[in-house]
Amino acid sequence: MANTTHRGALHIHGTNPQFLVEKVIRARIYDSLYWKEHCFALTAETLIDRALELHYVGGTYGVQKVSPFLCLVLKLLQLQPEREIILEYLAAEEFKYLRALAAMYVRLTFRAVDVYETLEPLLNDSRKLRWRDMSGAYRLSHMDDFVDELLTQERACDLILPRLTRRDVVEETEGLAPRISKLEDALLHGKIDAAKGNGEDGSGAESDDSAKHELAERKERVERARRLREERMAEDDKAASMAMGNVDDYPSQEEDENADEERFVSRSPSRSASPANGYVSRSPSRSPDREGNGYVSRSPSRSPDRQGNGYVSRSPSRSPDRS
Repeated sequence: MANTTHRGALHIHGTNPQFLVEKVIRARIYDSLYWKEHCFALTAETLIDRALELHYVGGTYGVQKVSPFLCLVLKLLQLQPEREIILEYLAAEEFKYLRALAAMYVRLTFRAVDVYETLEPLLNDSRKLRWRDMSGAYRLSHMDDFVDELLTQERACDLILPRLTRRDVVEETEGLAPRISKLEDALLHGKIDAAKGNGEDGSGAESDDSAKHELAERKERVERARRLREERMAEDDKAASMAMGNVDDYPSQEEDENADEERFVSRSPSRSASPANGYVSRSPSRSPDREGNGYVSRSPSRSPDRQGNGYVSRSPSRSPDRS
């Protein structure tokens, strides 16, 4: 079916990937003309052509109308392409709307640490984007504004974004490296250069020390995050190896043969050792007769007659006559 998730797709945030789009908006997308005409039988490769045709970013507008951008977002959720394909979408700097589409998909599906690592470099992209609001009017926006909205807001393009863990928490738990913006780096190096210029009269010594202290603190944070990340990766690898199991833990063929020779005997009532060699059953349905010549049934349906000539049925449907 055209509206079903791709076979073999994994659950994202514990649910079907398409369910990340609200049911009302998803129904509008399914009923839209763009979805029926241009999104049918798309693949991760042919979707690029549709993304290159986009000329604005937006969600819903007018009276129950959805933008092509939102339709392609749902199509990506339906296809669930591999991580490397999404990263290639982001690496295409000349196609800004394809990059915006991939950024939206990353925010919806990736883990918090991967969201920060993948989207924060896009904050340096200040290219213009055309935005269409709910009234249908166009306005001018920028790529860094769109990415900042994805990282800080709860809604984007009329979609509720999954909850994103705060950055300081991710730094302490997942080993995320601290973000260093170009402006912060320029200010620190500017302080150092200014302190060196005023070093002759001694007025810039205090500012020079503060700038160097900030640089040393930032370097320490980066190193601490790197160590934490390595520890987390080692723990994940260890957990994965334990889940897969170790081949050496399984017994060898010789151990299996020795185990067969020393196999224990069950003492359950169904199999108990007789005084002689062998096993006899102690179940009520099979018991030896008085002469010990075999087994006779004591069930009501099969019992010996008085002369001991065999078995007769005592069921009401089949009973011997008196004559």
